[in-house]
Amino acid sequence: MLLASRLLRLQLFRFVIILVLVFSHVENGNAGLTSTFVRTQWPAADIPLDNKVFAIPKGYNAPQQVHITQGDYDGKAVIISWVTPDEPGSSTVKYGTSEKSYDFSAEGTVTNYTFYKYKSGYIHHCLVDGLEYDSKYYYKVGEGDSSRDFWFQTPPKIDPDASYTFGIIGDLGQTYNSLSTLEHYMKSGGQSVLFAGDLSYADRYQYDDVGTRWDSWGRLVEQSAAYQPWIWSAGNHEIEYMPEMDEVLPFKSFLHRFVTPCTASKSTNPLWYAIRRASAHIIVLSSYSPFVKYTPQWMWLREELTRVNREKTPWLIVVMHVPIYNSNAAHYMEGESMRAVFESWFVRSKVDFIFAGHVHAYERSYRISNLHFNVSTGDRYPVPDKSAPVYLTVGDGGNQEGLAGRFFDPQPDYSAFREASYGHSTLEIRNRTHAFYHWNRNDDGKPVTTDSVIFHNQYWANNLRRRRHLKAREHASH
Repeated sequence: MLLASRLLRLQLFRFVIILVLVFSHVENGNAGLTSTFVRTQWPAADIPLDNKVFAIPKGYNAPQQVHITQGDYDGKAVIISWVTPDEPGSSTVKYGTSEKSYDFSAEGTVTNYTFYKYKSGYIHHCLVDGLEYDSKYYYKVGEGDSSRDFWFQTPPKIDPDASYTFGIIGDLGQTYNSLSTLEHYMKSGGQSVLFAGDLSYADRYQYDDVGTRWDSWGRLVEQSAAYQPWIWSAGNHEIEYMPEMDEVLPFKSFLHRFVTPCTASKSTNPLWYAIRRASAHIIVLSSYSPFVKYTPQWMWLREELTRVNREKTPWLIVVMHVPIYNSNAAHYMEGESMRAVFESWFVRSKVDFIFAGHVHAYERSYRISNLHFNVSTGDRYPVPDKSAPVYLTVGDGGNQEGLAGRFFDPQPDYSAFREASYGHSTLEIRNRTHAFYHWNRNDDGKPVTTDSVIFHNQYWANNLRRRRHLKAREHASH
């Protein structure tokens, strides 16, 4: 009994030491870590189209590529999307709160498009609104024997202490590494995906194969995206500017296949928008749309930040594709122009996290800023800043371009942890003050939690420090 008690005290001591180290890393920006792990199991090549993970559902005109996203500002609606390959068919979604019992229905729209000589299937989008919070809904799409059944869970109501777990994935593609990331994420307990751009990598193909690889990607991710909302942002591989094929309309495939609730946040463009979910306010930006002063995206973000209410949604999260801070040779400084425009807003608003992709590796920064630098004056090096976001690069989903392993040496002071491996992240919000963050490496087929941090909420941590300061002043005055 005495030995067991000593072992318990030793374990508690070790746990406290770990917490101290974690918080010192987050707040003070101590020396970072560059992992030397090298992943070698699977090549960066797309899965063949005849693989079962791309299987077409049985039945004439059976719905495929089913996926959902949030359909309003506050999480009481979803947009359900799917493709019928042979004819338009029905755009109706039947749904209810009991399995196989559909008491309600909603009517959607249908569209299609061409890309070179490829003609898409019939793409359906249906808004299902007026849902109850924290409820499980079952839904059915398609007709007759070819119809298919799915379900989803709505989030808890907007509340500062609502707990919720987000998955974060970027640059996924459709390789065996992509499949490993997706399968590991589905076991993580994540309730919704924040997707940091670069979906299918179909633009790596030519002619009709571009559209074909969009279809295969939609069937690949259906196993998750049909059951929980994926919150979309667009990357460079969604632009698909291909004048040699007479395709010059940016984001053509992406905008036909994936819709966002942009109008709910008063955005005029589906590539940038905001939602509130549980205790989080999430802002999605477009790295490849104009964002300098007076452009629509700039004006929208300025207004959206005024609508953030940290008393109701204390966690403020930004999702974009190009990282603002990055110590990898790949895409180095590509986010500098957006940093120059928006960083002061992010710091003033006390954004908690900024998730980005683009670089095919993982990296987490300390809380740093570089507000005093411009092209002619100021210190060009980032400095610790308790009001600044943590920047997280998660472009490690598994795409066919492979990993970006050329990190700059020595590791910059602003970089806390970095590793060139495939994986995904989860952000487990516990309450208004704390969140648990994990980056999970796909370690040769097994999910391995490699980087774990406990974060203080920016808004409430500052409030707590302010209250302690005022209390100390009051005590001193007496």
